[in-house]
Amino acid sequence: MKLDKIDFEIIALLEENAKLGNKELAGKIGLTVTPTYERIKRLERIGVISGYTAIIDKKKIGLGLKVYCHVSLKAHSSDLILEFESEVVKLTEISQSYHITGDSDYMLVVEVKDMEDYHKFLKLKLASLNNISNVQSTFVMSTLK
Repeated sequence: MKLDKIDFEIIALLEENAKLGNKELAGKIGLTVTPTYERIKRLERIGVISGYTAIIDKKKIGLGLKVYCHVSLKAHSSDLILEFESEVVKLTEISQSYHITGDSDYMLVVEVKDMEDYHKFLKLKLASLNNISNVQSTFVMSTLK
């Protein structure tokens, strides 16, 4: 299905603030409420909008350290990759995980309280997973955007 300029305006506005009501959204894009509502429902139905989420200030809930963790695997057979992926998604400290290209195989976003908690996570959970050959950690100092 083709998306037009108004669809992209709706997407941009909802990305900025998913709590916008249909009336407010309609006013911003220059349509009435009913066609705006129908466009949003169509975007949801075709999978362009797959859900709505809240942006949480992680520091305020005790998760002040964000770590980008680059993981390389020892072997790349389908079974070992599937095993690694199924274990990674179970780890609650990992908020995002990506299978990537480049020097490492995966990039994991780990959110924990502090360096001590990250050390425990790394030592007791991540390092215990089968097939990991290398882990490199990058610590977020501040967020710009």
